[in-house]
Amino acid sequence: MNKQVISNLLNNDVKNYIQSSVLCWLATVDLDGRPHVSPKEIFTAWNESHLLIANIASPNSVRNLQVNKNACVSFIHVFIQKGYKLHGQAEVIQPDHKIFSELVKPLELMTQKVFPIHSIVFLKVERVEPIVAPSYRLIPGTTQEDQIKSAMKNYGLKINLSNN
Repeated sequence: MNKQVISNLLNNDVKNYIQSSVLCWLATVDLDGRPHVSPKEIFTAWNESHLLIANIASPNSVRNLQVNKNACVSFIHVFIQKGYKLHGQAEVIQPDHKIFSELVKPLELMTQKVFPIHSIVFLKVERVEPIVAPSYRLIPGTTQEDQIKSAMKNYGLKINLSNN
């Protein structure tokens, strides 16, 4: 199966999904070549080709990236059930690095400095792929509104769309 690959990296659509996603999943590889996936709560786009992820409690991810810089980050909008997968090379930026103080600012705004940020995973994005729930492809006419209603029902949530 051919996957659509997006060539302009962190465009506005990708950035919107980054902002609307509660978690991202950082995939790294350990010393034995085994995959390691870890949820991350504090992350944001830095520019058109870099993603920042706060290392709050991620010693395994940091250790893995110090040996193998290949990384993949996935995130989806949980109700729309669409998102993106970002592939690239990650560098761990420590507090004594000359650009740490600049990179940490948007992450600290997100945390309100409640969590300590020990370092930053600085992902240079090389490839972006969309993630789309199978319903969009397998059930003709599936819309985002259908997916939202289905997800709300599955999670037992009710939403009032009126302005009252």
